Amino acid sequence: MSLTLGDRDAVQNRQNTVKVDLRALRQFLASVRRELRLPNTDVTVRLVSDAEIQRLNRVYRKRNQPTDVLSFPAVGQRRLGRLRNRLPAEGKNEPLGDIAISPATARRYARKHGRSFIGEMRILILHGVLHLLGYDHEADDGEMDRVETRFRQRLGLQ
Repeated sequence: MSLTLGDRDAVQNRQNTVKVDLRALRQFLASVRRELRLPNTDVTVRLVSDAEIQRLNRVYRKRNQPTDVLSFPAVGQRRLGRLRNRLPAEGKNEPLGDIAISPATARRYARKHGRSFIGEMRILILHGVLHLLGYDHEADDGEMDRVETRFRQRLGLQ
């Protein structure tokens, strides 16, 4: 799935249910890229409605329910350690992939977990980027959770 690759650190709002600070999310996405040392990769985050994320979840994961975040890697599944060897040459950008986030679901999860809405959105961006890098918390015996916890701390997230 390609949402709109090629617009570095793009965060696009395609929903009107929840008010979102796009500037803050763009800045955070840039911070994630710096922290993960992904200088020449493009990531697009599209904020979508619950109905749209449910459709995407049904089509791509065979789960007919809304979810908070879905990731669509541009080039197969990659691993962070191996990615460094395959980063594009200086000045040449390559798409890492696309992330879809439902702010409405994120808001519900933030309330449920006692977090701020912006904090939850930041967590979802980090989570989505880790999926783009090939991490899979459903099949990796806790590896993604450990990596995500480490980067949450480094980025000042709960």
